[in-house]
Amino acid sequence: MSNILIIDDEKAIRKTLGEILSYEGYKLDEAGDGEEGLKKIKEKDYDVILCDIKMPKIDGIEFLEKAKETHPDVPIIMISGHGTIDTAVEAVKKGAYDFISKPPDLNRLLITIRNAMDKTSLVTETKVLKRKMSKVQEMVGNSAPIQKIKETIEKVAPTDARILITGENGAGKELVARWVHEKSNRAGSPLIEVNCAAIPGELIESELFGHEKGSFTSALKQRIGKFEQAHGGTLFLDEIGDMSLNAQAKVLRALQEGKITRVGGDKDINVDVRVIAATNKDLLREVDEKAFRLDLYHRLSVIIIHVPSLNDRRDDIPLLVDKFLGDICSEYGTTKKGIEDAALQALQEHNWTGNIRELRNVVERLIILSGKTINKEDVENYVVPKK
Repeated sequence: MSNILIIDDEKAIRKTLGEILSYEGYKLDEAGDGEEGLKKIKEKDYDVILCDIKMPKIDGIEFLEKAKETHPDVPIIMISGHGTIDTAVEAVKKGAYDFISKPPDLNRLLITIRNAMDKTSLVTETKVLKRKMSKVQEMVGNSAPIQKIKETIEKVAPTDARILITGENGAGKELVARWVHEKSNRAGSPLIEVNCAAIPGELIESELFGHEKGSFTSALKQRIGKFEQAHGGTLFLDEIGDMSLNAQAKVLRALQEGKITRVGGDKDINVDVRVIAATNKDLLREVDEKAFRLDLYHRLSVIIIHVPSLNDRRDDIPLLVDKFLGDICSEYGTTKKGIEDAALQALQEHNWTGNIRELRNVVERLIILSGKTINKEDVENYVVPKK
């Protein structure tokens, strides 16, 4: 149900408009002047605001100016019995969605409100689409470990050196890989990602190298593998520590010779691919346990980038929280929520076993469950839910 705020110093007008809009199914709040209206929009999000111009304390034009500073996307419809063309033009110039004279024509008012609602929906959808189409998320943080990673990326991205990214789950290894690709000479070509842990061992070779029709029971047609798809670009092998030894041998050949052979085929296919690998495992320990090839490890680890856990970069948490608050509120089409210093301090003291991924989920939970401003009590109640 859509929320509408009516701001007018005449109680009879508020009552009349309220009855009409309630009948149409809208949820309503009222304010007797611009000052009260500003307090209301700080406490709650509205889809449309109807505002009179001539009011005590803060008039409609001043309310419009101040409201647009904090809520630029909310349509504000000015309604006045003292309106002139000059007043209407001034209101529209200052950001009003429309200007309607009193007494308002009912049909025009309802149509204007519906159009304003449509505009709000379009603005929200546009923000979501822009966010989804953004090529690479920002690498947020000013801590020493993050600065070191950024400096390393600047140096190695323009080369074709293979990179091994290490770090815990959720720490941001994929983001580092994306930034290496984005800043490389291959940025115009595809970045193909493979999660080696998510693909059954018997299918990993087909996934990486492709297969010929009839090469096995379910091979009903020829398939192009990830190496071929990434030709000219970058292949990101995530969780490579979970790859089978047999597949490792074939990856090693592809790196050594720049050639692959599809499963069930006998033709060598040349591939020009930069490989970036990532793992949450200690690969040298895996080598000792005969679970990972030492020669492949050396091929992959020309450059090693270690992504620190969130617990090792707690100074970045306020910046990350601010970024997630903006992104998630924008995605939901709501005003960005504030957060108290005590709440931020509590988040910095939390043990982040899930790293950045866990922090983002927590921020989303706090946005959904807390009030207009996130406080320490919210963190205590919702970060580690009580059983």
